[in-house]
Amino acid sequence: MNRRSVLRRGAALPFALSGAAAVTEAAGSSRQAESFDPLAELRVPKAKEVVLSADGRTAFLAVTDGFAVVDLTDPRSPTVVHENREPWAGEGNGRLEQIYDVKLDRETDLLAVVGPANPRNAWRGVIVYDVSDPTAPEKVAVHETDSFNHNCFATGGHVYLPENTSERNSMVVVDARAGEAVGRWSIADVDEQWTEVGPNWVLHDLYVHDDVAYLAYWDAGTWAVDVSDPTAPELLAKVRGRDPETFVEMTGSEARRDYSEPPGNDHYVATNDDGTLLGISVESWDTDPSDDTGGPGGITLYDISDPTAAEELAFITPPPTDDPTFGGTWTTSHNFSFRGDRLYTSWYEGGVRVYDVSDPSAPALLARWRDSDAASMWTAVPAGDRDFFVGTSHRDGPRASSESSADRAALYTFPEPPADAEPLTPTPGANPSASATTTGATSGTPTDASTPTATDTASATPTESPDPAAGDTGAEPTGTAAAGPGFGPLAALGGLGLGAWRLLRRSDDER
Repeated sequence: MNRRSVLRRGAALPFALSGAAAVTEAAGSSRQAESFDPLAELRVPKAKEVVLSADGRTAFLAVTDGFAVVDLTDPRSPTVVHENREPWAGEGNGRLEQIYDVKLDRETDLLAVVGPANPRNAWRGVIVYDVSDPTAPEKVAVHETDSFNHNCFATGGHVYLPENTSERNSMVVVDARAGEAVGRWSIADVDEQWTEVGPNWVLHDLYVHDDVAYLAYWDAGTWAVDVSDPTAPELLAKVRGRDPETFVEMTGSEARRDYSEPPGNDHYVATNDDGTLLGISVESWDTDPSDDTGGPGGITLYDISDPTAAEELAFITPPPTDDPTFGGTWTTSHNFSFRGDRLYTSWYEGGVRVYDVSDPSAPALLARWRDSDAASMWTAVPAGDRDFFVGTSHRDGPRASSESSADRAALYTFPEPPADAEPLTPTPGANPSASATTTGATSGTPTDASTPTATDTASATPTESPDPAAGDTGAEPTGTAAAGPGFGPLAALGGLGLGAWRLLRRSDDER
């Protein structure tokens, strides 16, 4: 009996960082450690996502203009052992640019490198490398796509890509060695009305475990799809999300606001080791400080022992910020990973946090590190069964004075909290509802032991969104917006085609 039947039935030198005394966390604090500091920092210019080999001894990094390989044999002295800053797709194609994501298929030692991350005039696609010798990757396949490629996933000899063309916004399954698309699926296959919706239903990211693909469709929610036959994906269940009717009648200004604020904004998804627990992160800001509907997003945990009947268990609130606008200090959730009973999370300028999820209905905060001036954390990934984990900072924090923020991007190694670590207790006098209120409604219980000591405030003006009429200019983003939240501040919208912009181009008289 196959799974489908079962489911239907039921280059820089590293340096050690000095320790810091534990301090009380408060909104806007620059550094917060709780006696928990990195083992090392390795500068890797333009670093974004990182994935690790199964044994935790090798890291593969997306570095915007290529990819890099880091030896983690000694976590206190990580070393770059390979860099490819000009990945070429081959004769008649072009150079792959704006690479924010790489994924490793641990079963086949194939590394998928995708780009460009946002709409731009450049060659678009995935290049697959054999990294069985991580010091000498060999190109084995190339697949050209019809859309930009912000994220991907690789497993079982296949690469899974979000294809955001505005017409279908599909998951595309590519044979990793042949470089050929073998299957695709879209929520528009379930309801054609999605094709009438603007850009709010972009497929931002996806994660595959045990023949189930979990698709983060931004404001359309998260969907579980059976990929036991990659050539014929089938819907298992809608985990959460709104219906297309919600968006069809939205005005342009309403849609733009909804794209950046809760509810919605399903950004990243991942399961635990045995596939019974699913995490869904929300990436959001406050675009209108005059109300209390916006703010940084957190992580919701679901019991998916039966993916067709997901049960919400708990909600993890984001770290505090004194300015939740797009131009402020970002503490919204980004990427995360599970290992055993632990959850490793990243929160941009909010740093990294480790939770005990042995009782997933009551996650307990075990450790946290934050240096908002020096680091903006992109992800947190455990190192196999070794006693450390890895995180990447994609740039300096918002108040840094570096001339080139991207050049200060780095890979950090962190010690694993001890097995007998006690959960951090809430700060006396904390307001438990402060963060939960700003992250949108959820039926789960907010469970973050680091609730802020002061209610978050919003004062700065959000960064102006790009003009949708400008389309794909091919220019590299600059300033705060270049950091790459989601697809940038509505950056994805500029490349989704005229159909997706039908709603957003309504005249002011219709708004």
